[in-house]
Amino acid sequence: MDPVNKTQISEFHLLGLSEDTELQPVIFGLFLSMHLITVLRNLLIILATISDSHLHTPMYFFLSNLSFVDICFVSTTVPKMLVNIQTQNKVITYAGCITQMYYFLLFVGLDNFLLTVMAYDRFVAICHPLHYTVIMNPRLCGLLVLVS
Repeated sequence: MDPVNKTQISEFHLLGLSEDTELQPVIFGLFLSMHLITVLRNLLIILATISDSHLHTPMYFFLSNLSFVDICFVSTTVPKMLVNIQTQNKVITYAGCITQMYYFLLFVGLDNFLLTVMAYDRFVAICHPLHYTVIMNPRLCGLLVLVS
């Protein structure tokens, strides 16, 4: 019988940003504040487009969807990093890593598709200004977001 290595990877050890324990609270505060500012800024954009009837246009509809995707995008990695910094635990399970990467790549792709849809919206607005409201009707906008 040939000797076979049956080692299975069950977790990954993360390196982190710094090993200095005095710098950990500064790094935690910096990343927490950046995360909260990003989430609040995007929520403000969503609330502004919902509350003002003048902003119920395709461009702002796509912008609010992009803000929602950005909230989800940022929330895939930063909370785990904050927990790791706070608990000094630099381990992520294999399943956790795969799940995090899946959602990270999903929201990156969704971000790119929404930016493409927004570019198409601007193309129609610039090249076909008289037909803009007919072409970019609410049904098409919803369909473009759903497809992306």
